[in-house]
Amino acid sequence: MIEDAYTLGVSLGLAVWCEDEAGPFQSVPHPGTSWRPEGHPARQPHEYVRNGTAKMLTLFRPSDGRVRVEGATSVTNAVLHPWVKRELTTVLAELPTPPPTADASRAAWERWQIGLTLPITLPEQLPALRVLLVLDNLTGHKTPAFVLWLFAHGVMPLYTPVGGSWLNMAESIQRVLKRRALDGEYPANPGEIIARFESVAEHWNAAPTPFVWGGKRAARRKRERERRHAVGGSGACTRQPIRRRYGHGRGK
Repeated sequence: MIEDAYTLGVSLGLAVWCEDEAGPFQSVPHPGTSWRPEGHPARQPHEYVRNGTAKMLTLFRPSDGRVRVEGATSVTNAVLHPWVKRELTTVLAELPTPPPTADASRAAWERWQIGLTLPITLPEQLPALRVLLVLDNLTGHKTPAFVLWLFAHGVMPLYTPVGGSWLNMAESIQRVLKRRALDGEYPANPGEIIARFESVAEHWNAAPTPFVWGGKRAARRKRERERRHAVGGSGACTRQPIRRRYGHGRGK
């Protein structure tokens, strides 16, 4: 379902966004490479004081690579939900206004619950579906008031399964930002960590890179799998077909 959102969502006229919370990031020396004169490597102190941690709220749009971030020292529902609502309100305002003939049927929403063992109960009145939002399955993301707000604004939440965080492409952009913000650095406090993340996100958005689900590598792997030849009796396969031999020993 989430893979369908990445590969088919835009073609269906839907904006696809991913949300996640990165961290916590500590105010300690972070390993990593840095540009230094030869023979003079960067040195980090072996003694340091832990001055707290920071987290990064992330909203990512794979189709154009743009990311929205905001730092926080905690991500309770009281912090996370208002931020997501505020950012999604801005996102929705930037989308084209749906025409009066836009599909507001339940089928347009239920299409994104096919196969779920515990589908979300949809309200009686639904607006036109406009956004697919990929989230992890934290309990706070399933708070009724929060989910009803999403429905009322045309946003369908898609929750990753347990152990399926790799399905959320926000994880990838967070890794890029973390490497640029903290590798080889020693932030002194959570405020500096937040400033670094927000700064690198601003630079990223100046020339973002779109993310594609699987990309050419997945297509090559698919073609490779299709070139294999199954062998009966188990899940074994061969890269070349095994020729069948007939007539040897028959009739003896």
